Amino acid sequence: MKRAAFTLIELMISIAILSIMMLYLYNSYASLNIENGLVKKEVKHITDVQKIKKVLYLDFALAQGKVTVIHKEKNEDFVSFQSKNSLHHRFNPYIAYVLKEKKLYRLESFKMIKDYHFSADDVFDVAYLGEATIFKVYEGSKKSEGQYLIHIDFKNMEDILYKVKVLG
Repeated sequence: MKRAAFTLIELMISIAILSIMMLYLYNSYASLNIENGLVKKEVKHITDVQKIKKVLYLDFALAQGKVTVIHKEKNEDFVSFQSKNSLHHRFNPYIAYVLKEKKLYRLESFKMIKDYHFSADDVFDVAYLGEATIFKVYEGSKKSEGQYLIHIDFKNMEDILYKVKVLG
């Protein structure tokens, strides 16, 4: 006996199997989206830390002249110097790092930034580096002159402990 079509039971079984497969595929797709979001967030976090490290390295390694470190408080330093590195396309800009209200800023200006107190006449570009509880810069001894140890304790990022030698 030759059959020309499927029976109702066979169609219902195939629809049930297909539904179970679609449910599994949807759950797999939803899990994949969640994991992709977590990976994207972690990659952004790592990229942010790497950018900060790169800027710190280039600023200090390409420093010109004396790097002025003013120890403001126990966990805060004010650092000012001239560098060949610029984020804002300046020629040999003056750079300053300031920790103010637990926020670390990088200032870039045409004029020397001498201390922590700014006036209305001061013009500079500001780059926000993140929330930090500690920003300390330690100068090397006379034997290792031109070397700096930079310690930054960020709130939501990994801490940075970075040794940089001035190249120029």
